[in-house]
Amino acid sequence: MNFETNKDVLEWYERQERTLTPEFISAIPWDRVKDTPIDEKLIPILLYMRDVETLTDMYHRELLRTPTGKDPHISKFMERWGVEEITHGEVLNRFLNEIGVETDDRWQDQVRRAVSTAYNANAYLLMILTNLIGKKFTATHMTFGTIHELEAAQGYRRLMALADHPVLTHILQGIVREESIHAQFYRSVARLELERNPFAQKMARFVIEKFWAPVGQGSLPKHRTEYAIAMLFGDNDALEGLDKTVTQRVRGLPGFADITKMTEKISQIAETSAMKLEAA
Repeated sequence: MNFETNKDVLEWYERQERTLTPEFISAIPWDRVKDTPIDEKLIPILLYMRDVETLTDMYHRELLRTPTGKDPHISKFMERWGVEEITHGEVLNRFLNEIGVETDDRWQDQVRRAVSTAYNANAYLLMILTNLIGKKFTATHMTFGTIHELEAAQGYRRLMALADHPVLTHILQGIVREESIHAQFYRSVARLELERNPFAQKMARFVIEKFWAPVGQGSLPKHRTEYAIAMLFGDNDALEGLDKTVTQRVRGLPGFADITKMTEKISQIAETSAMKLEAA
């Protein structure tokens, strides 16, 4: 798909139908969840994914304080994006409840309150920096968003394969469809923003190379990120899938043709974390 303006991308996005509608959620065979057992080792991953999705409103608020969030087309996208991501978290929490993992009625507030003071301080400093740089930082924001959405979708695909649970697969396929549409929006706007400004292109590449971390790292404790990555991407086939669906797609963005950061970082964390798990 070729877009000429951010407005074109938004119009395309708004034509995409939601998957996790109230009708889709009510039609999920919740009464059959317990018919298929699920490996307890995967429960921390489900909780991690649930929490990452739940914290979307925090990321949304942070972005709204920057020139990127003030772009009318990006802000309009993020209104729907935020609702969809929160829904993902709620559906994952329902699945956890159905398999016997009890959660407090205030679990969403608990997730938000658990975010570290260090993360909030860093987010505040980043907001100041991005406001100083101005609209040129939008390309960096959109590139980060592209990577995170692609990575999340691939993480869900890996979870489907590992769990082999029919109801969870049905749920995750719906989530992946929405994540893939999000990724297309981010990548399309990132391409436009990177093409418009050589400085923005160089800055985005520098920031990704120096500061990119897997989705959720920082807002959630490091050990939780490490566990999820070790379980999801701890073998060569999983890393090859990640390279194909994330790193190679990011290479299609202007200025990113030879990037290897995502595959290398995930591989490093998976290897180190797997060693820790074996030693535990």
